[in-house]
Amino acid sequence: MDYHDALIKLGLSALLGFIIGLERELRQKPLGLKTCLVISIISCLLTIVSIQASYTLPAPDHIRTDPLRLAAQIVSGIGFLGGGVILRRGNDSVAGLTTAAMIWGAAGIGITVGAGFYVEAFTGMVFLILSVEIIPLVMKVIGPKQLRQRELGLKLVIDNIENIPKVMEQIESMEIKVKNMRLKTLHNGAHFLQAKLSVHQNVRTVDVYFSVQSIVNVTEAEVESV
Repeated sequence: MDYHDALIKLGLSALLGFIIGLERELRQKPLGLKTCLVISIISCLLTIVSIQASYTLPAPDHIRTDPLRLAAQIVSGIGFLGGGVILRRGNDSVAGLTTAAMIWGAAGIGITVGAGFYVEAFTGMVFLILSVEIIPLVMKVIGPKQLRQRELGLKLVIDNIENIPKVMEQIESMEIKVKNMRLKTLHNGAHFLQAKLSVHQNVRTVDVYFSVQSIVNVTEAEVESV
């Protein structure tokens, strides 16, 4: 076994994993530097072991060992770690899918480096960062109108059932699109309204809250960024 080659692979895998982890760390996501480094380095190490073992360990002539058997198990096993960062919020929105995909991507980068495909690993890392950082920004500028929108969660308490249509009309007049809505009668006779809103990406959450709170028939209001 060429230990110098193994050190190069582990070092490069750590560097590429560091870049991926740094991107998540800057965005304050669950997948940080340490986690991403561990995933990338150990995936690379297991790939090296799997390949070297298949060629160096003695085996009967009629048995052929798959050199990437361990690497194949990494791909399926990493799903458990990725599943741990996917969260379902109280407003029925799902968060953490990109972070889970980045975990899978970090493992893939480690496997690629461990198998000796350095150029492919570096290229994959570049495209990975471009996909989660640059492309979404470009699409918000030149892409379809829907990509320039963002979602907000809205919770209101309205004093009278007859005022619900009036409140909805005022909300829609603010260039706010109501995507879905849920109504509930409270014990004090008031009515609870929960909705998911779609607003332009430049509209601040605090501005929406101030506008909704100022509606006459609204006694309580809560606005949440999804």
